Amino acid sequence: MANYITQRDLYDIYPNIDEYDSKAVIHGWVNDSGSRYKADNCGLVTQLFADGQNLSSAQTSKSAVDTNGEWYYDSTTDTVYYYNSASSPENMLMEAGEDNNTFKARMIANASAFFTSKVDATLPKEMFTLKDGSYDYFIKRTVGLLAASFMIKSYEPESEIAEAMNEEADNNIQDLNDGIVKLGFQSSGDMSQGNVSKVSVSGALNIVDTRGDYVGTYDRIKVKITTAGAIGTAKYSVFAKDSDGLKNNLVVDNTIVNGDYQSLVGGLQIRFQGSADSSAATLNDEWEVEVMGKHEHTDSAGIRSVKLTRGNNKRVKYTLFN
Repeated sequence: MANYITQRDLYDIYPNIDEYDSKAVIHGWVNDSGSRYKADNCGLVTQLFADGQNLSSAQTSKSAVDTNGEWYYDSTTDTVYYYNSASSPENMLMEAGEDNNTFKARMIANASAFFTSKVDATLPKEMFTLKDGSYDYFIKRTVGLLAASFMIKSYEPESEIAEAMNEEADNNIQDLNDGIVKLGFQSSGDMSQGNVSKVSVSGALNIVDTRGDYVGTYDRIKVKITTAGAIGTAKYSVFAKDSDGLKNNLVVDNTIVNGDYQSLVGGLQIRFQGSADSSAATLNDEWEVEVMGKHEHTDSAGIRSVKLTRGNNKRVKYTLFN
């Protein structure tokens, strides 16, 4: 199963996440033999760190621990061995745990699996992605909140920050299951008026408005500047779908941009505007207008009355980034 977020997404949601890793400090080091040291009753050690340095893989036995930086964990006696001829580990920060990137990757995988298990099975999970292949931000935020809460709870089980994150994630999942949230792949009632997005725009003229209702099914319409300049000089062309694919059919050819509502396709019009009369479009500036026919089915939920109740839970303030 694919993960819904990356570690970069996790940082965007909670930048302080590196404060919560899985490492635990190991104390009580004593000399075992020569420059080999040991610490008893240390708990499971799957990876050893010395002053933050990952000491790589363990040796196969304590007798093999005979070179600086080597280590071994004996699960039978719950003892970890470490070799250092230059310094005693009592004078170093010795930690057992998991590499932080590995730990974050595991928590992201766990959160992704948890989210999938909680989402209504009737929802089309393959359509959680946008047309560019990325996951909808609502999905990424919810999974990120879960992953962050998992990491924080592994470090501080009673954390109020983690509880607040869990509460938001649970509410998000409930809203998704109840149809309150509209994801990027879903069409809304205003899709017949077109959703305009920039593809590649460096000029100072932009499509600022649409008018009308699209008559048709679905299309992603290309609008492209064919002559650079200000209003009255610049020209644009429009490409709609044909039987072979999207953006193949030239429907408006080299029309002067006049600043008023002008023809797009299927009953829709667009209007260009800049911040000043002299604002100019650049050759090959391009926009996309995504439309759904006004008679087509829309996925957005209607307005509902929702009753919210809250117990005596404490309000917790934590900094998240939208």
